Amino acid sequence: MALRTKSGTNYEVFGSISDPAVVFVHGLGLDLKTWEKIAPHFSDEYCVVLYDLNGHGRSDASINTQTLSLFAEQLADLLDELEIDRAAIVGFSLGGMINRRFALDYPERTGALAILNSPHERDQEAQRLVEERAVQTSAGGIEATIDETLKRWFTSSFFEENPEIISKVRNGVLSNDLNSYTQCRRVLANGVIELIRPNPPISVPTLIMTCENDSGSTPEMAHAISEEISESEMVIVPALKHLGLLEEPGIFINSLQVFLDRYWRSLPL
Repeated sequence: MALRTKSGTNYEVFGSISDPAVVFVHGLGLDLKTWEKIAPHFSDEYCVVLYDLNGHGRSDASINTQTLSLFAEQLADLLDELEIDRAAIVGFSLGGMINRRFALDYPERTGALAILNSPHERDQEAQRLVEERAVQTSAGGIEATIDETLKRWFTSSFFEENPEIISKVRNGVLSNDLNSYTQCRRVLANGVIELIRPNPPISVPTLIMTCENDSGSTPEMAHAISEEISESEMVIVPALKHLGLLEEPGIFINSLQVFLDRYWRSLPL
């Protein structure tokens, strides 16, 4: 059942609120349905929380300019409403930037992180491209970049063989509020700068995953994130692109299950 915080965040909860909490954070232009084939696998053991970012899905757009810290504040507000003191936070793409920012802003509330297909420090050409896409979106609307985006997100074989899924994702992205989407494109482009070599560093158990052919969240970026987080482990998924978690959700479920189970078992009783 969909619920709503006092500040306008749309969310869903699966499992018992008394179980250890795992929060899933989606990426740019998507919504909580990103996790519909993944989250149910964890609800027998964990309190699973899904929510829509500001200006995405059914959540209200923020009146303030979007920043990573504003998104971290939205997550903290959601945890407050649910009376959850501490959670493991799984973030995809922009969500993997938000959960890192949350770990920096609210370290006492961050139990563990899973950073999935999330960008990090880029070379000059890659940075130019993401900034250019933000400008194109601002000038021409979401339609200006959507087809190029989908080709970066999915392998060509999946794209051809699953038109219904592609259409669902496409329509979902196009339904976003343009101003919020444009702001989030800028956050995706420039927010990585504040996550590079943070001081103090992130020090919670962390799983880092990306896909071999993800051009925007490359294996090299995953290695760089891992080098900056002492308690981290890394998985590179062969062949897939950015939205590998929709193409092969089982791979992500298995890695998350092993990581989360090991993390919670390591906590003192």
